[in-house]
Amino acid sequence: MKKEIIVITGAYGTDTVRQLGGQAAILPIISAAGADGVEIRRELFSEHELASLPELAQEIERQQLFAVYSAPEALFTEQHGVNPNLPALLAETQTLNARQLKLSLGHYQPGFDFTELKVTLEQHPVKLVVENDQTPDCGSLSLLSAFFHEAENNCLPVRMTFDMANWQWVGQDALAAAEHLARHVSYVHVKAATLGHSGWRAIALAKGGHWRDLLARLPQEAPRGLEFPLQGDDLEEVTRHYVNLLRAE
Repeated sequence: MKKEIIVITGAYGTDTVRQLGGQAAILPIISAAGADGVEIRRELFSEHELASLPELAQEIERQQLFAVYSAPEALFTEQHGVNPNLPALLAETQTLNARQLKLSLGHYQPGFDFTELKVTLEQHPVKLVVENDQTPDCGSLSLLSAFFHEAENNCLPVRMTFDMANWQWVGQDALAAAEHLARHVSYVHVKAATLGHSGWRAIALAKGGHWRDLLARLPQEAPRGLEFPLQGDDLEEVTRHYVNLLRAE
């Protein structure tokens, strides 16, 4: 079984993406490096780019990639309700011809009535995936476990993006999280992290620790996304190295 590898555009850094001319300019690098897909980040768009999603969708197809769309928003608001922007974000995802919309969980409160949310999600062909983020209030294992348990019981069409390193930001054991949540995972953000003077930061896998053990505990059919810094004089070669490394694991 060929493992699908996705490159997150933000891995190149905001400045590099902008210097090269936006996320569309990154696509040929990702494609030439042998990746299967790209994660487009909404926060990297200019207003012009956000208005040009159909053209970006065409370019992704030309580069023979599939897309995941990530928005820097949460599924649940601080008032414990569903994000009112969700329908618009799902529509943007559909315009981009992306497979999935990725959000963080946000302020989910156990016992939430999923009825209206289920109807909203079933009206769209794209899938929603919820990621563990770097906030102690919303990215804890207990809250995510509660959400996915209730979502499963209510047949809510939501799966998980498992970010391997974000557990360190919230002070929790990633291996324990994988044990509890693996059956809900449909996408893996692969990165390592190190603790410095200003807190945790993502680092390349070659400098990481137990990422292989963690990856082995997650569904092998789940696409793997490169979300650590991709830097160097030859971005295509750097990207190809890690695409091949992840595909071989």
